[in-house]
Amino acid sequence: MKKRWLVEMICAEEQYINLPGETRNMKRYMESTGLEGIGFRMFWQAGAIVLLAVTIGVLVNQIRSDRLPLVADWSPEARLTFESGTSMVISLEEARESFFSQKVVFLDARPPELYQEGHIQSARNLPWEAVEEYFDAVMTDIPQDSLIIIYCDGVNCELSKDLALELFYRGYEKVRVLVNGWSLWKENQLPIKTGHSPGA
Repeated sequence: MKKRWLVEMICAEEQYINLPGETRNMKRYMESTGLEGIGFRMFWQAGAIVLLAVTIGVLVNQIRSDRLPLVADWSPEARLTFESGTSMVISLEEARESFFSQKVVFLDARPPELYQEGHIQSARNLPWEAVEEYFDAVMTDIPQDSLIIIYCDGVNCELSKDLALELFYRGYEKVRVLVNGWSLWKENQLPIKTGHSPGA
């Protein structure tokens, strides 16, 4: 028994001696202060606290009357809404009908150079980046109760949404957004034109 204990001590001492100096000092310090294993305990406790906080947060959210959705809806219909919750989005079919009945004003929210390369026929250019500069020239003869369809290009293009909100705050309540309007219009071979904006 004594022999076995002695062999174990010698092996442990050999392992200790083979450690680099700084590691030996750290090991000795941790053994003397009882800090050995505290790192694992801290890691486990931090994980438990995070898990508890997430659980409490989810439970409180479920109890609230105005709870937040756990999975967000990032579709254009969900993103493009007024503060009232009303959707800004208009379908291509509705936009086409309005175009042919001539009961609508189309506004292109893209920069002038893109507008000049091609736009929906009869659309006016009111670029979002220069709305103050162009507003009076473009909007002077448009009554505030007119149906206005705003478009830009790309499903994630925010220019039309920003312009729609700006017009809404200025009193134009019948503003709608045709999502990915320019591309959709071209793909469906609807009337397009190149050149300068009427009224701009």
